[in-house]
Formats: sequence, C-alpha cells, structure tokens
Amino acid sequence: MTAPDAVSPSPSAQRLVLAAERLFATHGIDGVSLRQIAVEGGSANNSAVHYYFKSKHGLIAAIFRHRLPQLVNERRLLAARCDPSDLRSRLEAQFLPILTMAEAPDNHYVSFVEQLQRHERGTAGDLLDLPPDGQRSVDDFRHDLGELLADLPAPLRTMRIAEAQAFCIHAAADRERAVATGAAALPFALFANSLLDGIAGFLSAPASAATQRRLDRAGDLDEPHLRLL
Repeated sequence: MTAPDAVSPSPSAQRLVLAAERLFATHGIDGVSLRQIAVEGGSANNSAVHYYFKSKHGLIAAIFRHRLPQLVNERRLLAARCDPSDLRSRLEAQFLPILTMAEAPDNHYVSFVEQLQRHERGTAGDLLDLPPDGQRSVDDFRHDLGELLADLPAPLRTMRIAEAQAFCIHAAADRERAVATGAAALPFALFANSLLDGIAGFLSAPASAATQRRLDRAGDLDEPHLRLL
C-alpha cells in the first residue's frame, strides 16, 4: 500500500467510505465492525480501514467530507435566491438538498445521519465533528432562524430548531428507505412541500400559556445538539 491521500482519497478508500455509509445506515454505528466494512468495501486486507482512517471516528469524518460539500454548495445557492424574511423559504434552502439526496436509489447518507443521531443521544461520545464548511452552514441556519423566530422565548426557539432538524432527518430517512426498497411513496414534490409547510408551522406556532409556565419552571435549559444536518 502507498500512503493515504487525505485530499484526494484513493479508489480503495472511497469504496470503504461508501461501504461504511451503507452498513452504518443499515445496522447502526455500533452494529458494524471495521473488519465488516473492509470486507464490504472489497478489501482483502482486514486492516485497510485502520490504515486509511485510523478509527471509526476517522471513517465517519470521511463520510462527512465526501457528502457535505455537495450539500453545502446546494444550500448556498438556494439561500442566495431565497427570501431571507420568509421562514419557509429559508427552511427550503436548508432542507431541500437533504430531501433531494434521499431520492437517489443508491444513497444511504440520510439513514447514516439518522443512525448517528441516535448513537450520539445514547452515548457520551462525539462523532459529529463536521468539516468547517458544514458547521458554518448549520451555524448560519441557526442564526437566520433565530432572527426569524425572535418572537419566541429563546429556550423554546432553540428546542424547536433542534426538533425540526431531527424531524426532517427522520422523514428524509424514511423516504430514502422507501426509495431503496421500491415501496409506495408520495410524489416527491408533494412530500417535500407538505413537510416544509409542516415544519414552518411547527416552528412559528406561538407558545401556549401551558408551555410558557413549563419554561418558567424549567429555568436554564441545556442547548440541544444541533449539528445533525
């Protein structure tokens, strides 16, 4: 073997990335060994994953490096043409690329992210080290939604943004699995528009008196994890 190229992965490393994404999506982060990934990726060397990526953490980071540039670029283009004062328009710029990715029959990224989301909530680990461009995309989205939802109490606004992101991932992952298996599904335009309508309504709904009382009793809340897209 020659030394791995961190900038331009070799074909062997790329096959391992795609195999890992597929296996993680299907079996979960803890349900797959590096040896299984090597076999699925067509490598005769059981230590190939360790050679290229050092660890499962490094492999997950490689999946993000492979997928996020496309997502970030599409979000940037959509955000440039969206109405910055319109909540639904801003949601579409952020979420439509991930919904579109879920339509690809050979794609497993959204289900991978869903599995990673579940893993991170159930452990004290941190496998969500996004590349700078990916983290910046999420930070910009949070900032814009913070301004658009300024009428909501700050803790409630933070909670709802996290829940909206998680809901989008779950809905897109369900869609991705339906596409992969050929299951019956709504036309994409109807699915995407209805989902965006629902998320916009959820985010912008005023806080009820009951919710406000609970917020007052809760005091300071830990900020939920918001780096899943």
